[in-house]
Parts: sequence; structure tokens; C-alpha cells
Amino acid sequence: MDSCSYLYLTVNLMRPLGCFGVHYIKNIDSPSSFCVFSFCCPLSVPFNSSVALSARGVSYLFDIQVKTFNPVYDGKDVVGQARTGTGKTFSFAIPLVEKLQGDTGERSRGRAPKVFWCWLQPELAIQVAKDFKDISKRLSISCFYGGSSYNPQIDAIRNGIDILVGTPGRIKDHLQNNKLDLSKLKHVVLDEVDQMLDMGFAEQVEEILSASYKKDSESNPQTLLFSATCPPWVYDVAKKYMRKEYQHVDLIGKKTQKAATTVEHLAIACHWSQRAAVIGDVIQVYSGSHGRSIVFCETKKEANELSMNASIKQGAQSLHGDIPQKQRELTLKGFRNGSFEVLVATNVAARGLDIPEVDGGSDVESYIHRSGRTGRAGRTGVCICFYQRKKRSSCGITFKRVGVPTANDIIKSSSKDAVRFLDSVPVTAIGYFRASAEKLIEERGAVDALAAALAHISGATSLEQRSLLNSDAGYTTLQLVCSQEMHNLGYAWRTIKDQLGEDMENHIHRMTFLKGKTGVCFDVPADKVKHIQETWKDGRRWQLTVATELPELEENGCLGNSLAEVRLRPLENTSNTILEYHVKKANNQRLLFYHKKHM
Repeated sequence: MDSCSYLYLTVNLMRPLGCFGVHYIKNIDSPSSFCVFSFCCPLSVPFNSSVALSARGVSYLFDIQVKTFNPVYDGKDVVGQARTGTGKTFSFAIPLVEKLQGDTGERSRGRAPKVFWCWLQPELAIQVAKDFKDISKRLSISCFYGGSSYNPQIDAIRNGIDILVGTPGRIKDHLQNNKLDLSKLKHVVLDEVDQMLDMGFAEQVEEILSASYKKDSESNPQTLLFSATCPPWVYDVAKKYMRKEYQHVDLIGKKTQKAATTVEHLAIACHWSQRAAVIGDVIQVYSGSHGRSIVFCETKKEANELSMNASIKQGAQSLHGDIPQKQRELTLKGFRNGSFEVLVATNVAARGLDIPEVDGGSDVESYIHRSGRTGRAGRTGVCICFYQRKKRSSCGITFKRVGVPTANDIIKSSSKDAVRFLDSVPVTAIGYFRASAEKLIEERGAVDALAAALAHISGATSLEQRSLLNSDAGYTTLQLVCSQEMHNLGYAWRTIKDQLGEDMENHIHRMTFLKGKTGVCFDVPADKVKHIQETWKDGRRWQLTVATELPELEENGCLGNSLAEVRLRPLENTSNTILEYHVKKANNQRLLFYHKKHM
């Protein structure tokens, strides 16, 4: 398997509280969490699907695919619940395709669809239609969505459709114009049903399906509901469509860790006013100049502003509802092809974006859905997000806390990018600059001349110090370690005043206990650090250092939102990265996601 890593980020630019997330994912060679897919698989997956899946590089079946194949194939109604990233699309696609391809009946011209899959946004619909086509041979598969031409869709209806994938608005248009017949449906799939129904589309879905469903009728279509989260109200809605005897496949159950188990969830503190600047540093460190990034935000105005944000040094384009569907598709195609590195999109426009392993999140339930997009197919990952402390338990997620990328992190990442840029220079071009290079070496020396060139190439000519505790610009985080357990912060305050003077109290901010109360960390203005280092004298009991990463903090320290056990892993070999940033309002919470991939 390819070596991959991923990143997931969430930020609110305009409001005081929010969430921010970053994922780092490593690939593994032997995924142990799913069964081996082969022709002698216990499921007896038919040969046609085996060949088609093998052609796509699929060697394994996930648990949800194993446990739902027979019920779906046998025509039972199914509610499938599994963590994001565990292959729910193939859970219904494989058995439905096999069932339809096994039907030896004549496929007449103008035949009505037998399978209907519904979701809100065109991009995900296009991807699901492609998944169906990749594993089928003789089936007619169509995708209807808003913004695309009506004529090809009407032609497809006239020719006959076996599997119809579509968005509610366009499907409803065809029904109202008496162009489309859904009365002969045999299978209905509602994917991520909790999100679709919670977003106010329940009435549209009910109107679309009204011709196919009769109250308490066993002849109703087979209904398949798949989701990563299923709140109780989803089951109440499901009763409208499902038979009384439906099968519930729940791979999450009452486990408190509802998010993907392959993702480690970290938290970073950053004031809302600093996030526009911080995001540029995060993109640089976790994605690099050569990686691709997706930035999700809440409004079109924010999307336009962020795409022109000076802190984002990579090429960027925006994507939102004012952009025609055709242009949106061209923009996404250019992003996938690497024509530009950063895509800035509104949440609504980007919902369901088909960028491999990447998808946006919105609220707590969406975070559970989307954070798992990075830890997919057996990969492990790290997610960093700004969040409200009170939401941690309701998410069913255990967070650890990390700091914003430091100047050293940025320099390290920028240096690697600059070296890669040098590697891309053709040998024939080097000769034109040889004379200038020799002159620079004579004037500055080889090391200084090359270092200056690398700094300019990387764009890291000016770096701003930031607090590791809350990401405020112009502050440096210091760590004061004590040889014995401290009972209160006053012990540290007295020691600092004794060594640095009473006035130092006015320059110290956000003091909090280290884990185990073995010391404290705090912020000071960056211009005070040199004076402090020159004045302070370490002793047997106290040692003062500049923190290079956020230390482990006491759970109930002075900072109300501090979390324990944090270690930020450095990322190496950044290339072909997908980074995702998402802003969404949900009970004053904001989420942002990055995804990163090494090819």
C-alpha cells in the first residue's frame, strides 16, 4: 500500500469560540480490522464483484461490508451504522449490483429505475454513481443533479435506467414534469441519513418516495439506511419507510469512542482573531508548499477573503454557491490535478466534496462523521481541533492538547520545501546563474548565501513568535519545572518575583500547572525572553526553559480548557497533501479539518 498521511482542520475566523482540527495519518501494511477479501471469502462474494473490486485495488472487506452483504442481498431492510471510513458505500453497492446483474429478465427501453440513492450535493452523487459503474458491467447507471443539463438526463430516462443516483432538487423537478417514474423502485438507499433529514430535507425525500411506498405494505421497496451516527429520532423517521422486521447492523453500539478509532484527536487553543494568520502556519507545517489543502468556511465572503489571505502562500481558489455548477466541477478537477494547492470553499458548496479521504464536518455529529475521513482503510491518524470543553463528553471523543506550530516547526517545513524546489530546477538552467552564485559566495560565504536563498524561496523571511497555550502572536511560552510537587501557583509566583523582580508579574500570562503539578508554564512577551534568560539562575529546585512544544498540562490547571498528555508529532516527507479547513456554526462551536496524503 502507498505511504500516506492525512490532516483535518476546523476554525472560526469571526467569532470567539470555535474548533480547529488537524490530522496526521500513517499507512499500515496489514490492516487487521477487516477480513481478507478473496474468491473464497466467507461471504461468497460473486466472481464479477471480486474481479471489479480487485481492478480497483480493493483487497479487503471491512466489517460493515461483511455483516451487511447477506441481509442486503436477501432483500431485507437494513440500518447500517459504522464509523466513518469503513466502507459503507460498498456495503450497499456490491450486493445491489450483484442482485441486479443476476436478474436475467429483459432490460427494455424506457424501463423505470430499480435502485434509487439520494444525497444533497452533486459532488458526492457523482462519486457514488462512479462507484456503482466501476463494479457493474451491464447496468444503466445515471446521476441527476442540479446545475447539469436536462437533455442528457431525459435521454437516459427514455433509454431506461437501472440505478438512479441523484440530489432531491433535480429528482423532484423530473417528477413534477412527469418525466421520471419512481413507482417501480425495488431498492432505496439513504446515505448519511441523519444529516440529510436533520438539514430540512425530510419533506422533499418523503415527497420523492411517496409514489413508491404504501403504508404498512410488504411490497414497499427494500430500504437501506447507512450512517456513522444514528440519533434516536432517525429510527422514528425510518419507521415511515422500513418494514417492521428490519435488520440493524451496529458496529459502534454504546462505545464512548464514537469517532474513528484510527484517528487520535488533539486540541489546539487559538483566539478567533488570530486564526486567519495561524492557518497559514498550519498549512505550511502540515501540508507544505507542494501539498494540496482544502479550507472550509461558513460564508462566501470568508471564502473570498481567505483565498486571498497573505498568510496562505500557496496558490488558492474559492468555491461557493455563487459559482455555476460547471465551473465548480472545473475548479475541483483543477484542484485534483494539482493546478493549484489550496481550495477555499463554503460549507454548503463543499458538502460531499469528492477529494480522496477528505470531507468536511460541521457539528458534533458531523465531526464524528468527518474526522474519520482521514483514518480510512486501516490508516492511523491525528486530528487537532478547537472545541468547547463542555462538548468533549457529548462527542464521545477523548482529546489531547497541542500547541500552534512554532517558528522552528515552520522553518523546518519551509527548508524542506525549498530544497525540493531546488531539486526541480533543470540542470540546463543552473549554468545561467553560476556567475551570480560565485559572486554571492565570495561576498557572503557559501553557507550564508545558500541559507538566504532558501529562506527567500520558502517565503519564511519573517516569523512571528506565538504562544503555545493560546496561539497569541508576540508571546513565548516558558516552562518552569520544580523538583517537588507544588500545592498552589503562589509558590511559582514567589520564586519568579524573587529572581526577576516584582514588575515581572505584569508580563506573565496564562500560568498553569504542568501535569502532576511538577511545575508551571506561562506566556511572556517575546521581547522579554532575552532579559529573563540573562537574569534567571537555575537552582536545585527550579529550572526555567523556553518550551519548544506544549508540555503536558494538569487537567484541572489554571487554564479552564487545558487537556493532558500532548505531544505534537513532526511531519516529514510532505508531498501531495490534501489539507482541509472547515467553519460551521453549531451551538457556538466551529470545526475545521485538514487531510494530508503522501504519494
